[in-house]
Amino acid sequence: MDLSIIIPSYNTKKLLKECLNSLKKNKGKLSIEIIVVDNGSTDSSVDYLKKTSKDEMIQIILLDQNWGFAGAVNKGIKEARGKFLLLLNSDTQIQKETLKKAIEFAQNHPQAIVGLQLVNFDGSIQPSVYHFPSLRRAIKEFWLGQKDSYQKYFPKTKKAIKVDAVTGAVMFIPKKIIKKIGLFDEKYFFYFEDLDYCRRARKVGLKVYYLPPAQVFHHHGAAGKAMPEITHQWLVESSKKYNGLVKYYLLTLIIWLGQKWRRLTGKK
Repeated sequence: MDLSIIIPSYNTKKLLKECLNSLKKNKGKLSIEIIVVDNGSTDSSVDYLKKTSKDEMIQIILLDQNWGFAGAVNKGIKEARGKFLLLLNSDTQIQKETLKKAIEFAQNHPQAIVGLQLVNFDGSIQPSVYHFPSLRRAIKEFWLGQKDSYQKYFPKTKKAIKVDAVTGAVMFIPKKIIKKIGLFDEKYFFYFEDLDYCRRARKVGLKVYYLPPAQVFHHHGAAGKAMPEITHQWLVESSKKYNGLVKYYLLTLIIWLGQKWRRLTGKK
């Protein structure tokens, strides 16, 4: 098995259907399995998935409640048989040659996590790469106006480039890396689990790359649009766990004061 594609899904039936169709259309000659992990959806996703279970390429895992991103992904990883794993949001659409390019790159970089390029449907590129957060970087971006120093960004290059971390929305991982550093940390219900995983990988000498030639269309934030307050709460809670309380509050203060000062002074 070349590739296991793990798709966590929550109340995104229409988008999930489009995602699965794009995978079937653009898988090429690769041997793949698709593992959809439904996080206790309350729309008609479950009925749709039960119908797709007849497809031998697709495996369905139905959870009785929302386990968050890390919890859902981990359940898929445990069932995966491929040499490589692709974590893929349900609100994405794979493009022609994308999987082939990702596999070829990963085969030449077996000790690396790879983030593919996320693209809006108007053709513009989405920020999908992270710096590891630091007080220095927060000051550079929010006080000194040095963009792409702290917030999520995209490297302005068409070639593969080493980065700190990439988004879990489209993260390519060799199975050997899973065996080396383990599963995702489920203390992060939603947000920061990808940053944490890349940080753990970097600590043991592994690399993280961003691969612009492998593109994926993405309806950014589709799953969380219906519940903005709770997704913000998840973001805050995960940030506290990742950074620690002292660093979290220092970062929050630096960002808030920097944004306020730049508004008062008219700086962009």
